[in-house]
Amino acid sequence: MDPVRNPFAPGAGSQPPELAGRDEIIANANVALQRVLQGKSDQSQILLGLRGVGKTVLLNKIEAMAEEHGYLTSFMEAPEDRPLPALLYPMIQQTLRKLSVSENAKAAAYFAMRALRSFARTFKIEVGDFSVAVDPEPGVADSGNLEFDLPELFVRIGEAATAAGKGWVLLIDELQYLKQADLSALIVATHKITQRNLPVLVFGAGLPQIASLSGDAKSYAERLFAYPRVGALPEDAAIAAVRNPIEDEGERISSEALSAIFAETRGYPYYLQEWGYQAWNLAEKSPIGADIAKAASKAALRRLDEGFFKVRYDRLTPKEKDYVCAMATLGNGRYKSSDVADALGDAQQRFGPVRASIIKKGMIFSPAYGEIDFTVPLFSEYLRRQQPG
Repeated sequence: MDPVRNPFAPGAGSQPPELAGRDEIIANANVALQRVLQGKSDQSQILLGLRGVGKTVLLNKIEAMAEEHGYLTSFMEAPEDRPLPALLYPMIQQTLRKLSVSENAKAAAYFAMRALRSFARTFKIEVGDFSVAVDPEPGVADSGNLEFDLPELFVRIGEAATAAGKGWVLLIDELQYLKQADLSALIVATHKITQRNLPVLVFGAGLPQIASLSGDAKSYAERLFAYPRVGALPEDAAIAAVRNPIEDEGERISSEALSAIFAETRGYPYYLQEWGYQAWNLAEKSPIGADIAKAASKAALRRLDEGFFKVRYDRLTPKEKDYVCAMATLGNGRYKSSDVADALGDAQQRFGPVRASIIKKGMIFSPAYGEIDFTVPLFSEYLRRQQPG
């Protein structure tokens, strides 16, 4: 079959041809966007899920919907080594420049620019080509305490957006990499704009631990945000995600092949794209049969082992590798921390720093007290393939 017409897109954040099984999340985000723009209150949202479930894809979808409704949007991915003020500055500056074009918003945008200048100077942000050509406003967003200054800055942006008849949506991927102080300030800022009923929404996405991290940062975060869970797709949605794109290209796939792909991928969206991609390229003609699905599984696992899984494994130190390999010897998660320590032949307390370091790198998380699991589905199988026996 023609590889040029292959409809599948296995990649980080790549838009799949069929966004199956996410209707409720998309609908709820759409309602929130419309309500806030009409002056009604609604919750900002943080999408929670493992790697490869399509959180970034959903953020991209929400961004597109926001722009259709008339919002200005800012999309960022939180890295592990940069503070939030430096990440936000160029995006806020760009947003305010767009708002200042509106005659009704010129004054409000000007005052917001002055607050941004104060913010940049206080937090020693290297502005480079993004310098703001206004004087800072003394006493606004310049205390040096991010929990005080970021809310003041968000309020100024919200006021400028209101004057322009628009809204602003901030989208942050990999939210778990924000430092505790930065996450706390973001929550406070979101709380402030909600209290003022300003047309600003925050949509984040992160690994499952971000819910508890948010609660640790500010106790009211659980009421301030909605936390949609993004997981593996149920069988009907997973099959639709593979079958519909193939049929849209005028080709067919057998029900046996679809069942085999679902069994191998367990319904995780990224893996469905990878298996579908390989099955299409391996098939000489339509319909794609169970034998092709079996061959696609071998090809997909080979590519995942050499890329998706290996890149993550290589980030670990030798001690961290020992720890995750010990987890894998116990089968598939969830795992008790005490069982992993027993597998390593030492006391549980000794591995606390190692476990914390692996969590910080986003490789494992704690679904419940005393338990851990991998953030990457099928990762334990990868480890067992690399170290048989």
